[in-house]
Amino acid sequence: MSQLSTPSPGEPAPRILTRADGATIAYHRHDGRKPGIVFLGGFMSDMTGTKARHLDGFCRARGQSFLRFDYFAHGASSGDFAAATVGRWKEDSLAVLDALTEGPQILVGSSLGGWLMLLAALARPGRVAGLVGIAAAADATEALMWANFAPELRERILRDGAARLPSAYDEKGYLFTRTLIEEGRRHLLMGAPIAIDCPVRLLHGMRDPDVPWQWSLALAEKLTARDVEITLVKEGDHRLSTESDLALLTRTLEALLQPPASNAASPSR
Repeated sequence: MSQLSTPSPGEPAPRILTRADGATIAYHRHDGRKPGIVFLGGFMSDMTGTKARHLDGFCRARGQSFLRFDYFAHGASSGDFAAATVGRWKEDSLAVLDALTEGPQILVGSSLGGWLMLLAALARPGRVAGLVGIAAAADATEALMWANFAPELRERILRDGAARLPSAYDEKGYLFTRTLIEEGRRHLLMGAPIAIDCPVRLLHGMRDPDVPWQWSLALAEKLTARDVEITLVKEGDHRLSTESDLALLTRTLEALLQPPASNAASPSR
């Protein structure tokens, strides 16, 4: 749902985390204050995108810990996309959270990354201090992909095991595999309450052609958390990467990072 980006000139080579099976996850990280911020990109996106770079700069300016990374078969990480699954990307997200971060973290998930941040929060509730979803595409492979595929496309995927579709974000189109769709069904969340109780902020453009803004409303209803806020951007698209969109993301994170108000008693009059 997003286009792979070109690394910015002068950006250092990514560091590498090697998984137990030999696969490699490319990442950029800098240490700082906690809670840290971890960015989870979208489907076919990578860690050099506009939002990832913006958050990197925001965290450096604040002295905040920050991590961005590429999933299996994305960006500078290893892997064949034909073998990619939601479960594998979830495992990647947990691997970097466990190995590359310490203490509480705020997860920022864009599009498919919004689904992965939910899965990570469910798996590591003690590590997640807050969530920020940007067009959070929970259950994307089933509700936003398979459900919208034409019957003949479904038949082709079931028969041939894969099909490539034209995409507005990539001239080569996107590859959709039967494995991706069927394995994704193991990770669906929207059919039941989602037991996440940390603060959640959902940002969504009302001109998003890929993930309807109503999906964020449905997600908010499923979350058990009481502290959930939705911000709709009337002219916003799927990416929410304009200057004003990034300013909204910054304000949202600044509010979440604000220390709790003092409980000290007010001075008597």
